[in-house]
Amino acid sequence: QVQLVESGGGLVQPGGSLRLSCAASGRIFSINGMGWYRQAPGKQRESVATISASGSSTNYADSVKGRFTISRDNGKKTVYLQMNSLEPEDTAVYYCNAEIWSDYGWDDYWGQGTQVTVSS
Repeated sequence: QVQLVESGGGLVQPGGSLRLSCAASGRIFSINGMGWYRQAPGKQRESVATISASGSSTNYADSVKGRFTISRDNGKKTVYLQMNSLEPEDTAVYYCNAEIWSDYGWDDYWGQGTQVTVSS
């Protein structure tokens, strides 16, 4: 059974930093693109950052450009999101996503989410 497990969320003051991690586990043959998404109360889930299979290509939402950095370690089957200069508007549940090839073929997987709260 393939799972994505996020960690690293929490409460931080404005201007602070957090690093999210998302590790994939299970009988995995390959992982394609990975990404981070977030959903604030009363809002739709939005894309924050995505990264290609090799890690050579990344994309960011305009609202986080220059503050957030996505990276991945393919040996550890893990994707990271370094978040700096956090703002109250970044408060949301953050989800990781990955396209994974397993016994069931290619499929899209989501983590359970981790809460990030930016508040003084």
